[in-house]
Amino acid sequence: MTQLALVIDLNVCVGCHACVTSCKEWNDAGSAGPLTDQNAYAKDPTGTFFNRVQTFEVGEFPDTQTVHFPKSCLHCEDPPCVPVCPTGASYKRAEDGIVLVDYDKCIGCKYCAWACPYGVREMDQQQKVMTKCTLCVDRIYDSLLPERDRKPACVMACPTNARLFGDIHDPDSEVSVAIREQGGYALMPEWGTHPANHYLPRRKTGFRIDPDELKRVDNPLKVDGKLPKPPTDAPALDDVTSW
Repeated sequence: MTQLALVIDLNVCVGCHACVTSCKEWNDAGSAGPLTDQNAYAKDPTGTFFNRVQTFEVGEFPDTQTVHFPKSCLHCEDPPCVPVCPTGASYKRAEDGIVLVDYDKCIGCKYCAWACPYGVREMDQQQKVMTKCTLCVDRIYDSLLPERDRKPACVMACPTNARLFGDIHDPDSEVSVAIREQGGYALMPEWGTHPANHYLPRRKTGFRIDPDELKRVDNPLKVDGKLPKPPTDAPALDDVTSW
């Protein structure tokens, strides 16, 4: 059985948010949209996104690193959001393993959000329905697109190729090879949901910090404790600049 999924390489993700904006753009105008934004330019903006990037620091100064962690629906092979849905709006497709929401059946009860251990379900505040990543199902099967473009919008937009897409049940697929050869792992496997999306771990890269990099170095032009001053007969800025 086919199980389509994303594989995200945390070692090369730079947190540029290209995946976030491309996802928003495609799905806002696609079959899943519109995705509501409220008070977009106000003090407390809110919006519906299928994909978000969480950024945080790890380690202790001075040996710290910035980690960018993209997260969206993981299209679990045993999705806990499906059996709790009272109307059957949340369902998993047998042909490709994609978990979707039927908006016509969704009553916005948020049971799926409570059941999801990954926090990737979002309520569209205007439409009052639960939304989530669809793996761009309206794009990957679009015969009008060139075959090379039949990938999720986030995969197409990533400038560092940190996102891979394919069938994780196919041992010869690009994603399966990456998981197998680079130690790909599922997020929070202890929940028993068997997430289809996988992450490739950050590989340890060493770097050296010299002692003088931890303190401010004196100005090399500093003489006798006084900063250099221009001579009194030097032209002033007003003399050499046309305002």
